Amino acid sequence: MGNVLFLILSILIGGLVIGALGRLVVPGPNPIGFWWTVACGVGGAIVGGIVARLLFFNPGAHWLITLVIEVVAAAFLVSLVSKNRRRRHA
Repeated sequence: MGNVLFLILSILIGGLVIGALGRLVVPGPNPIGFWWTVACGVGGAIVGGIVARLLFFNPGAHWLITLVIEVVAAAFLVSLVSKNRRRRHA
């Protein structure tokens, strides 16, 4: 049970960090909340990890490039969600 809780907590914290970095990359206001930031970060980490795995046999050996790819993917997701939320509220 402790391992599962640690895994969930690390996914959420990693998603928050990557999502926050993704929000910093996107210019202008981002009308998304905390949970959307975490969701974009987790999604960016998954997509970026897949892309890094396709580019490199061992993405862990290229962790900085992998992190940049994950943040770029999260920024793309943040921009999509922000655009969608702006359109719904406008």
